[in-house]
Amino acid sequence: MSRVAESLLPNVAERLSRVQSDLRLGLPCLLTDGPDRAVAVAVETLSQARLDGLRELFGVPELVLTSNRARAAMAQVQSADISELPVRICPPKHADMDWFRRLADAGQDAAGPVAPLHRIRDREVRLHGLALSLVKSSELLPAALIFGLVGNAALPEGLSMAAVEYSDALQHFAQTPALSPVAVAGLPVEAHDAGKLHVFRDPDGRTEHYAFEIGTPDPARPVLARLHSACFTGDVLGSLKCDCGPQLRAAMLRMGEEGAGLLLYLNQEGRGIGLANKMRVYDLQARGLDTVDANHALGFEDDERDFRVAAVMLRNLGFGAVRLLTNNPAKVNTFREQGIEVVEQLPLRVGKNIHNSGYLAVKALKSGHAL
Repeated sequence: MSRVAESLLPNVAERLSRVQSDLRLGLPCLLTDGPDRAVAVAVETLSQARLDGLRELFGVPELVLTSNRARAAMAQVQSADISELPVRICPPKHADMDWFRRLADAGQDAAGPVAPLHRIRDREVRLHGLALSLVKSSELLPAALIFGLVGNAALPEGLSMAAVEYSDALQHFAQTPALSPVAVAGLPVEAHDAGKLHVFRDPDGRTEHYAFEIGTPDPARPVLARLHSACFTGDVLGSLKCDCGPQLRAAMLRMGEEGAGLLLYLNQEGRGIGLANKMRVYDLQARGLDTVDANHALGFEDDERDFRVAAVMLRNLGFGAVRLLTNNPAKVNTFREQGIEVVEQLPLRVGKNIHNSGYLAVKALKSGHAL
């Protein structure tokens, strides 16, 4: 193949983006690890018709869950020895989508654990970990069906493909976030009539993050900065369940009063799990779980966000030191690990009310926020 022809083929990031898009559509994809091959599909978006077709072609699948989700979904006696590896379950031969979704969705846990369940423990298969990483990075419930392929099993045409080596690529992209500047324009806002919005885009082309300059901050001096994760419910709707909206407005107001500042706005809704999963967390909170335990029940970690993206934007704009408006020590630690000097941490203790007092207490107790 010529060099020109090779340049027209998708790179690893683009291939991963295709797989993630297909998973969100409920389409299967092909996973490979040397001689091991499997067809994987996300439980959340899979239809009964596609399940029937896949089972007719490839037989009974394995259900793969994260360890956090498995602990919540399985009876206590079964979950006692669950490690941090993906948990593999052999379903009943004719299990339908209701059965799979019951195990995948913590919203159905109130009905009690599904029992008995047959766990598969023969060997660790790296394809299962790759499948969960792809589903999670697609902001879907972390549950996948895996259909193992034997020999030269015939496959439907057009399946997107990911090799197990792509796990290293996913890890690399997470460890070394890269952004491309896309557009910039002046934007007057209530806090200050001299503003400038910078738009950055991830390498896979799916996600955009924003840096908003208020006034004309001097790159030679520590910039007053706020690292803020997208919160549609708080920032836009004025939700009283969190303190995000008040923090955003207080930060911008202070920048406006000082005449200069930088807002780093990351599209990592719901601690990085997406708006739909965040609403699932809210539903579980209404049933008595706190925000961390609700994340675990869904199958996620305490916090799936990547604050390193903000450091990339800062350096791109020429800033190396900040006065950081935050209550979150993880943001301070991440900036320092990424070579950004945090000369001052300025707490934002605003927005507490009767609806979010418990949520704020959990943030202070379990995440170390300065509240």
